[in-house]
Amino acid sequence: MAISIEDVEHVAVLARLALSDEEKETYRKQLSDVLEHAKTISETDTSGVLPTGHAVPLVNVFREDEERPSLTADEAYANAPWAEPGGFKVPKII
Repeated sequence: MAISIEDVEHVAVLARLALSDEEKETYRKQLSDVLEHAKTISETDTSGVLPTGHAVPLVNVFREDEERPSLTADEAYANAPWAEPGGFKVPKII
């Protein structure tokens, strides 16, 4: 499917592009090539291919949640510059 120079000029106006005659010809050829490739792809027989949302199957890579030993509250507060019972104390930020 060939694109005309007028089609390129129309798209250039919509995109607010100022194109030289040389650029118009370059884009005309490139857009024609893209549409020709799309035509080739659309002619491919996909009758035996199931529709998919992804090219490869997705699997959950997260580990299972499990309880593990961790720091006690006193150990966590030990390295904090300011701590108060039940939490860390931080400067007020406005």
